[in-house]
Amino acid sequence: MTQGRPLLNRRLAEFGTTIFAEMSALAVRTGAINLGQGFPDTDGPEEVREAAVRALRAGHGNQYPPGPGVPELRTAIAAHQQRRYALAYDPDTEVLVTAGATEAIAASLLALLEPGDEVVALEPYYDSYAACIAMAGATRVPVTLHPEPSTGAYRLDLDELRAAVTPRTRLLLLNTPHNPTGTVLTREELGAIAELACARDLLVVTDEVYEHLVFEGEHLPLAGFPGMRERTVTIGSAGKTFSYTGWKIGWITASPALVTAVRSAKQYLTYVSGGPLQYAVAEALRLPDSFFEGLRADLLAKRDLLCDGLAEAGFGVYRPAGTYFVTTDIRPLGSGGDGIAFCRELPVRCGVVGVPNAVFYDHREQGAPFVRFTFCKRTEVLAEAVARLKGL
Repeated sequence: MTQGRPLLNRRLAEFGTTIFAEMSALAVRTGAINLGQGFPDTDGPEEVREAAVRALRAGHGNQYPPGPGVPELRTAIAAHQQRRYALAYDPDTEVLVTAGATEAIAASLLALLEPGDEVVALEPYYDSYAACIAMAGATRVPVTLHPEPSTGAYRLDLDELRAAVTPRTRLLLLNTPHNPTGTVLTREELGAIAELACARDLLVVTDEVYEHLVFEGEHLPLAGFPGMRERTVTIGSAGKTFSYTGWKIGWITASPALVTAVRSAKQYLTYVSGGPLQYAVAEALRLPDSFFEGLRADLLAKRDLLCDGLAEAGFGVYRPAGTYFVTTDIRPLGSGGDGIAFCRELPVRCGVVGVPNAVFYDHREQGAPFVRFTFCKRTEVLAEAVARLKGL
């Protein structure tokens, strides 16, 4: 201690080591299968890796790339949005490359929020959302997605969302497809959110990194809804789609005014990153539709393998419509309702690691009995994990 003050900024005092770091360390220590942290155990397409190697050898991006991102990648991002969603973005003024989606979230919130602003976010939420809101000095206002055992899904209560908006609300922070619940917001839900944002003059930051991992329904960018083009920051990422999570190449697409604001914050975070990798991601985004269809089919089969195995092992299972995570209820196992204790004991009990959903909630009691597992692993690894879990 110096001057009698804690070393850590008070805004971050509630945030310690992330649950992902804790659970991954536990997996290493116990030799357990890690179905907690969402990273694949195989690399993505070989042609994408080779594109990175070519860029390195050719000296493309080995020095500081342009602050907004290399032109080739910004052009590829704009072309992707046009081809997939008929959304036109100017690669020079409406696209910004970031150090993964995590920096995109941080830069967006630091740029767009003032102390005292309120941010409405869907709960449970990815843990960096809460930390970035706190760093901006704003206040998070969670709206809870509710589990429906009868349908095996989570649902958004639009009346609760509307009621959460106050005169202090500056921004809605959304994630669809949603981590950790696997919910994919419907056209009707997104339309109602758009109407609310326009009526209350709200900005929206929408995290769409799982856009290509939708098994049921369809991914619809919020920016495509009436009135949303000029008030929405859309976040994308190469890590989840192309299975190179360590490259940390993300981006935002938004109006010139929003991109300028976010870039003002981003330039003082990493400034730039991943120069040669940006060229490789530009090539990845131009892969044929067959790649994206194959990715979806592979993960759908793995989803069903893990979900079926978890159900047979006695878990209550919420089969996800998107992402590569499945949420489970541990209460049918007779384990009580403490997911954190359950996850800390699970590696010793059966050699598998999961993540407790409670850490993604402000209302911890709402998430207490739920545990998340990932299925972005090799089929043989998932089969072994299922065999171990059945021992419960």
